[in-house]
Amino acid sequence: MKGTFALLDIAGYVALLLWGTHMVTSGVLRGYGSMLRRWMGRYLGHRPAALGFGICVTALLQSSTATGLMATSFAASGFLGLAPGLAVMLGANVGTTLIVQVMSFDISIVAPVLILIGFTVHRRTDDVSYENLGRVAIGLGLMLLALHLLVGAMAPVENAAVLHAILQSLASEPVLAMLVAALLTWACHSSVAVVLLIVSLATAGVVDAPGALALVLGANLGSTIPALMEAHTPFARRLPMGNLMVRAFGCIVCLPILPLVAHWLAPLGASPARIVVNFHTAFNLALALIFIVPVESLSRLLVRLLPEPPKPNDPGVPQYLDEAALDSANVALANAARESMRMADMVEGMLKGIVEVFGKDDRARAAAVSRMDPSLDKLGMAIREYLADLGGQPLNEEDGERSQEILAFVINIEHIGDITANNLMEFAAKKAASGQDFSADDIQDLAAMHTLVMESLRLGLTVFLRGDLRAAQQLIARKEALWRLENEASERHIKSLRERRDGGGGGDVYLRILRDLKRIHSHLAALAYLPLERAGLLQDRLVREHATT
Repeated sequence: MKGTFALLDIAGYVALLLWGTHMVTSGVLRGYGSMLRRWMGRYLGHRPAALGFGICVTALLQSSTATGLMATSFAASGFLGLAPGLAVMLGANVGTTLIVQVMSFDISIVAPVLILIGFTVHRRTDDVSYENLGRVAIGLGLMLLALHLLVGAMAPVENAAVLHAILQSLASEPVLAMLVAALLTWACHSSVAVVLLIVSLATAGVVDAPGALALVLGANLGSTIPALMEAHTPFARRLPMGNLMVRAFGCIVCLPILPLVAHWLAPLGASPARIVVNFHTAFNLALALIFIVPVESLSRLLVRLLPEPPKPNDPGVPQYLDEAALDSANVALANAARESMRMADMVEGMLKGIVEVFGKDDRARAAAVSRMDPSLDKLGMAIREYLADLGGQPLNEEDGERSQEILAFVINIEHIGDITANNLMEFAAKKAASGQDFSADDIQDLAAMHTLVMESLRLGLTVFLRGDLRAAQQLIARKEALWRLENEASERHIKSLRERRDGGGGGDVYLRILRDLKRIHSHLAALAYLPLERAGLLQDRLVREHATT
């Protein structure tokens, strides 16, 4: 009966360790995820920088799985290439070993202090960033406390005959030991917890050094499985599959020589626990050094093994709104932004053919544009629902602002699609039915306004993706230029109608087309207001005047 209670204690302390890891991960991502996203987007074009970033971020997050999820999402969003993403994962694997190195020492005395400080900060502030900092401190304290209790709980089972027999049998079957540890790590979703459990077993003398090293190999292999299982598209599976291939290579090389490895590592620390920790570090560091050079070749192999699937027939079906990413606000926001760009691509396609539709009465193209609007609305609804689900958790100020930017972008793009598909295509049908043609001057003015709208769409995308203030100011300035162009085109057209004494329906249709192009541009200009307001540039009289019209 004592053994049963001891096993329950061990299971409870492992669960406490996992919960502490979760608190640290979620606290860092919620409080500082946007900063990590910017760093990942700007500075990770080179492999050494990506490797170092993976090490540092995983040391902060206490989880290589969380780092892998971020890297996968940013690769899918275009912020990060596959090769730098693989370098990030190599660094993440090394980063987990640093956590184990620190946790292997008895620093449990600081656990109550961390928990007390974290609780005080979390309860005494209304600032979301400080709340998440307190959450991180509480998580670290719980991890240290769990490790201290775990070591104490191992004492009663140290001499258990059944446990000795099981682990001795695993020690003589390193492949089986590796698979058992891999399954345990997959179930726990934390290689840190499992490796520290192995350290506790080795410290208690329950398992010898070679057997413990086989278990460490399994923990490294098993930590790649959760990210692979949670990836739902071939693109998303590339990074975790590459990580699995790297770890599997290391396991195959090391399995036959585990006794020799234990002997080689003995001078760095003769105790089984120290050998386990040093092997975990050496294993991942060696793999990082070996694969950092051929990472480009590995990325090309992964692209061949996991090609992009055919695009769905319905463009309104979301491709990047991963529900598993909702626990990490910055990752979920990157997914929503990528899906929003798909909406922008659809609207760009709708707008490109407007001049041809009106100039040549291309009914087939007009019908194709009208058919795209339901898919655009469907995709916009999916993004709004995704952002609503994300809003169920507390967001820091920067993530909250980014969520509002994405929502505003989606709404404005939807309005542009509605104007194009419903109003402009209806006018195209009326023009074709009436048999009236626009003059050469009409088509020229229409093409000039259309060109300005398309240029403003590209500026709006720059503002949305990068928060570029200069592009935002240019976008607002173009609003005045387009309004002036619309007024001149309207006056010229009305004058031409009077000279021909023909005030028929064609004139009315043309003026409505000009008006709707101006409305489309107003929705594009609205994309500039939020970043300009945050920068204090909406105080400018001209910008404020346009913002209120």
